Amino acid sequence: MILHELMDFEVLRVIWWLLLGVLLIGFALTDGFDLGVGALLPFVAKTDVERRVAINTVGPVWEGNQVWFILGGGAIFAAWPPLYAVSFSGFYLAMFLILAALILRPVGFKYRSKRESETWRSAWDWALFVGGFVPALIFGVAVGNVLQGVPFYLTEDMMPMYEGGLLGLLNPYALLAGLVSVAMLVMHGAAWLVLKTEGIVAHRARIFGTYAALATIALYALAGLWLAAGIDAYAFTGEVAPGGPSNPLLSEVEKGGSWMAAYGARPWIAIAPIMGIAGAALAFLAFRAGKEGWTMLASKMSITGIIASVGLTMFPFILPSSIEPNSSLTVWDSSSSHLTLFVMLVSAVIFVPIILAYTAWVYKVLWGKVTAEDVIDNSDSVY
Repeated sequence: MILHELMDFEVLRVIWWLLLGVLLIGFALTDGFDLGVGALLPFVAKTDVERRVAINTVGPVWEGNQVWFILGGGAIFAAWPPLYAVSFSGFYLAMFLILAALILRPVGFKYRSKRESETWRSAWDWALFVGGFVPALIFGVAVGNVLQGVPFYLTEDMMPMYEGGLLGLLNPYALLAGLVSVAMLVMHGAAWLVLKTEGIVAHRARIFGTYAALATIALYALAGLWLAAGIDAYAFTGEVAPGGPSNPLLSEVEKGGSWMAAYGARPWIAIAPIMGIAGAALAFLAFRAGKEGWTMLASKMSITGIIASVGLTMFPFILPSSIEPNSSLTVWDSSSSHLTLFVMLVSAVIFVPIILAYTAWVYKVLWGKVTAEDVIDNSDSVY
């Protein structure tokens, strides 16, 4: 017996669907607070020293946090090739905006303190704001479009053809999802600043975090109600073959009904939206009570629930097609081969724990608050 046949193709597909979700959540939990700090920078830190304090809470760790972003992209490329082909080509301009904004972050960190000019430093501070706000918004916009379906179809030879544009992505529901993402990551960034700073920066972060937590609850609830009442779902109409060939054109899919039907079929998935709202509510209370550690944990809980709710609600759909439902990509028909998924799983079992261990060690070494004295006394070694 060939080793990879010890695991069913269906099981491997579900495992890689779960791993993709874990990688996306891992990215949001780590690099998410970097984006949130960038979006908050001009508002929680007014003086140069205050801004250097805020920047130095993320400066030493942001590169390591982006490992999850790279792993997520790699997992999509290797485990779900059609998804990679459609999303990275259809969302090309949106991806370009995200990458351009993300590039501003290392450049801003590198060049901000090269000159003493207040104008120079202020300009780079706003560049860091763009580097935090824009990706947070566009990531959410992308999720909003995925829930509605993306305008693409597959030709007979499986060539993806995308018929949308950047402006089409900026529709009302997608923008609402983008605001959910911004509020969620600003809450997370504020929780990080409360945990890692003290004094006026922490005080302002606590205020903004309180409002961001309330905004997360309100916007997420509104997005959920809109999804239930105004967004058509996708469903199989024919027989489904979970272990069948990776060819979406062999499936029969229709558009209609409500995504909320998933909660009737699998009631246990309601834990995800409950976590999303309860986590933000607990973060609000922890911000008010000054409980630094609990604030961060509650924020992580909310993010995990919100992101998980999208995947669990849509399962088994990964990327529905709004113009040709039969071209929709699902867990059952858009993966790599049985052997590829098995080899990748073995690699993930080996390397992901190493990444987790190293990341935990880095945070242990860098544990503690960043103070004004730190950035003043060590001006040559900080951002």
